[in-house]
Amino acid sequence: MARIKASPSSEPQASADIDAPGAQVLERGHRVRLADQVYGQIFEQIVSGGLNVGDKLPSENEISERFGVSRPVVREALLRLRADGLITAHQGLGTFVSHQPAPRLKTFNDVQNVSAYLRAQEVRVALEGDAARLAALRRTDEQLKKIADAHAAFADGLARGEVSPEADLAFHASIAEASGNDFYLGVLESIHESINGFMRLTLSLTRTGSRQRAQRVADEHATILDAIREQDSERARVAMQFHLGQARHRLVDRERD
Repeated sequence: MARIKASPSSEPQASADIDAPGAQVLERGHRVRLADQVYGQIFEQIVSGGLNVGDKLPSENEISERFGVSRPVVREALLRLRADGLITAHQGLGTFVSHQPAPRLKTFNDVQNVSAYLRAQEVRVALEGDAARLAALRRTDEQLKKIADAHAAFADGLARGEVSPEADLAFHASIAEASGNDFYLGVLESIHESINGFMRLTLSLTRTGSRQRAQRVADEHATILDAIREQDSERARVAMQFHLGQARHRLVDRERD
């Protein structure tokens, strides 16, 4: 079907095709939810260029038939894609691709799990923002040193292009620990798999991206550390939430490279 590159005010046109061999693409009973699998299939099409910015998606009914799932499942997947800034709905016209991740993302094995990773990221914004706030108020000198050492190890790895998810997680975990509330660290550990997957993807993009991208990540960590060092609780909270929000944007929008 034809693709469109028109503004939302143009006349309705044919939607772009979504490659889906049928219902068998989705695994019933799999631990990844059906909505996440539909999300992953459409996300992969956007990353690969099967769907480009400006292309119109098929209707909910068409997507439902192609994947062999119910409309509520499709609706949930589309809502997630909208929330993540990848598609935009226009009244009376349909739904269009609005942002496209970096093409090199398709070379990584975790693309199908992006929806779950981004849902975990939403939890992290609320959780870690408050943990950073409390860490600024409650941290001991020993805990501050642990956070600073974790930041230094992470920044050194970034500079060498050898940074690992473990180094990134160590920085965030040290802040949660410094909050003085074990529940923060416990919740992070409960979603460790999704956090680790998210970090693998974003850090892989950072390693293969521009030097400016890597520097921005290091600078965001440094800003969080400075606020905790100066015991500025509100600045620490905002800095952490900003950092996690930027990490999400860097994953779904190639313009943030």
